Amino acid sequence: MNHTTSAAAPQRTAAPAPAPGAGRSGFPRRSVLAVLVCWLLVVFDGYDLIVYGTVQGSLISDTGWGLTKATAGTIGSMAFIGMMIGAVFAGRMSDSWGRRRTIIGCAVVFSLFTILCAFAPNAPVFGGLRLLAGIGLGGLVPSANALVAELVPEKWRSTIATLMMSGVPIGGSIAALVGIPLIPAFGWPVMFLVAVVALVVVIPLGIRYLPETLAPGSKGAAQGSTAKDAVGFGSLLRAPYLGTSLLFAIGTLVTLFAWYGLGTWLPNLMQLAGYNLGSALTFALALNLGAVAGSVLTAWAGTRFGPIPTAIAAAAVAAIGLLVLVTGPPVAVVYLMLVLAGVGTHGTQCLIIAAVASHYPAHLRGTALGWALGVGRIGAVAAPQAGGLLLAAGLGVNSNFLAFAGAAAAAAVLLAAVGTKIKKSTAVGVSNV
Repeated sequence: MNHTTSAAAPQRTAAPAPAPGAGRSGFPRRSVLAVLVCWLLVVFDGYDLIVYGTVQGSLISDTGWGLTKATAGTIGSMAFIGMMIGAVFAGRMSDSWGRRRTIIGCAVVFSLFTILCAFAPNAPVFGGLRLLAGIGLGGLVPSANALVAELVPEKWRSTIATLMMSGVPIGGSIAALVGIPLIPAFGWPVMFLVAVVALVVVIPLGIRYLPETLAPGSKGAAQGSTAKDAVGFGSLLRAPYLGTSLLFAIGTLVTLFAWYGLGTWLPNLMQLAGYNLGSALTFALALNLGAVAGSVLTAWAGTRFGPIPTAIAAAAVAAIGLLVLVTGPPVAVVYLMLVLAGVGTHGTQCLIIAAVASHYPAHLRGTALGWALGVGRIGAVAAPQAGGLLLAAGLGVNSNFLAFAGAAAAAAVLLAAVGTKIKKSTAVGVSNV
């Protein structure tokens, strides 16, 4: 479902024509390789985000750093503060300097600083390294999505954007799976050394296979406008985009609050509920596998019914699943509800990204994705801190599930407002033709 207002329609650039040798889908083979490399980078992005949740209990109990639940939440927020910075500036940079250079630069940054986390001597250094790694993490996703949107045929854009984001929960699932045997055997630092694989394998693949699609003065710039006007936040935050941009950003904020709140605190919450570390990590695995399934399911549904209506349904499913957890259901139901929470929270975020990539013209796409994800990272920053403060206040495990359920419900309401606004603007554009 591609919604673009009539004012913006003349600025849209055509999707790249299929290259010689393209398959039946219309994908040039080199574009397929580039999309796969972007997906692999997103997998490591997801691993790096969820890995803190897998080691949080160990950092509190085994390091001697004197961490409490509240201070552990603060450290958990540091990566998301970095992501907020990285998303805003890298999205803007990818529109100005080019997608390829921005993606590779962000991947190098998050890999190096993630590796260094394994050698942190104390909590302040560890938190600082997480912040610096977060800058690379935050910049990668909007830049990679903007690149992929320009490499695939337009009819596949929403589906591929959603499927590519399956890399985030797949990376999270890998973090939970490898954490079960590795943390007891080798300690928490080994979890951060996995980023060596991204540094020595995936980034060289990116250097070889990622093309450059947009740079200053390129054809992607709006005709009749300066490059500065074409890619600036000023263009994004005025008519006809202002209202939709704000709604997308706030919708992303509450969605990421729910998703990263769960990702950061779920293993620790389940340990507090009486489960051992291995069982707690299997609950995290259920959440992330649900998110993987949600990526596939919402990719299909988003293409069939449109990204916005599907995102509304996904957010509602997440809210319901989290509310059921508050009732203290049997273990089998807990697993099912966490799968649904993964489907709903991550699926909603994937669909928001697909909707943003489809709604804005090419010269604003990176900036719009960076804006939505950058503002949205405020929710990711707040979630670990809020979870820790709720527990420190003695409000119990259910206080976290209620907070995350409320955020998912708010996302459904905000996305309904986005859908209404886009329909109205489309109707006005058609009536003016």
